[in-house]
Amino acid sequence: MIDTAMFEALQGDIVTWRRAVHRRPETGMALPETCAFVRRAMSGIGVKDLKARTGVVGLIEGTRPGKCFAIRADMDALPIQEDTGLSFASEKPGVMHACGHDAHVAMALGAAKILAGRRSDFAGSVKFIFQPDEESSGGALPMILEGVLENPSVGAILACHVGNIWPNARRSGVIGVRFGPMMASCDGLFIRVKGKGGHGAMPHLTVDSVLVAAHIVTSLQSIVSREINPTACGVVTIGKISGGFAHNVIAPEVVMEGTMRSLNAETRNYLNRRLGEIARSVASAMRAEAEVRIEEGYPPATNHPGFTRFFQGVAQEMFGAGWVGEISEPCMGAEDMAYFLERVPGALFTLGTQSDDPRTAYPHHNPRFDIDESVLWKGAAVMAETAIAWLATQ
Repeated sequence: MIDTAMFEALQGDIVTWRRAVHRRPETGMALPETCAFVRRAMSGIGVKDLKARTGVVGLIEGTRPGKCFAIRADMDALPIQEDTGLSFASEKPGVMHACGHDAHVAMALGAAKILAGRRSDFAGSVKFIFQPDEESSGGALPMILEGVLENPSVGAILACHVGNIWPNARRSGVIGVRFGPMMASCDGLFIRVKGKGGHGAMPHLTVDSVLVAAHIVTSLQSIVSREINPTACGVVTIGKISGGFAHNVIAPEVVMEGTMRSLNAETRNYLNRRLGEIARSVASAMRAEAEVRIEEGYPPATNHPGFTRFFQGVAQEMFGAGWVGEISEPCMGAEDMAYFLERVPGALFTLGTQSDDPRTAYPHHNPRFDIDESVLWKGAAVMAETAIAWLATQ
């Protein structure tokens, strides 16, 4: 195994960075405080600022020409009121880092500090992509369209996600890898049911949009249970229903919102098509109308098998096979790292952060979500070492 003492020495810096970002969370595309913090940290490390319009992009160049490797970290928080009681808890009401993106930023900065001190060890360059808005509309695609994967052209990309939701990789310090689909696609579903309102005591004179909506919800659940191959994965969830005026009034209109998840393009396309067909047909059979709108979101995040195998080998050499677990099943959550993985060979890996401390057992997006900080140096170290090893093969 590789001597990790030099990496462990960075633990203090990484924790300091993580806590600073955690205190001042920001949501969405505009993250002025977080971006300014990252730029200051990069300057102190000696990372070149590429002056990106969206997010922050840094570059470390080796002593010889070569290919370019990228490390990506998402920076945004969530609109959640923190309830952890931490000494460095969010100072902004209603905003919290409840998904570990603060740790992702800190680990990427840690990897940058390692690489800045080892420029003579590699040819080529390492690009650092600090990305906004992973949690909502997606900041990865705008950065790609602005050219973040060019000048220099990125040949491979790596990102880490901390947490405790991945089987075989929850335990603190375990590196989790998965070959192929890692996380699901995410599409939005919006259905407007139009009936005929009227008096609640005279339903025969109306077309009850609430009843129609209920039948549509029930029918949509049959797609995954009866139309999708049981060995494939799919999720259809209606998360919001609104309509009506009073307890004794039959609503003329109901609006529903939901989400659809899948792990491949074939299932995704089938779900999208059948959702519209079923909603409109059920409504028509019940004398109503259904307007269906599908908003395409993130594609599935699919790891490149060859690169993932390469990364797994580096991680095993660093920490031993017992600290590198192969994730047994994908997560049906979504991640816009998927856009990078569509264009560049790479991988999204996990770092387990659940210790014996019960505070680290809360799930992502929970007001009490917290992580075991003591293992963050491992994420920084394996990203830096993978960058050096990959560049050496080019």
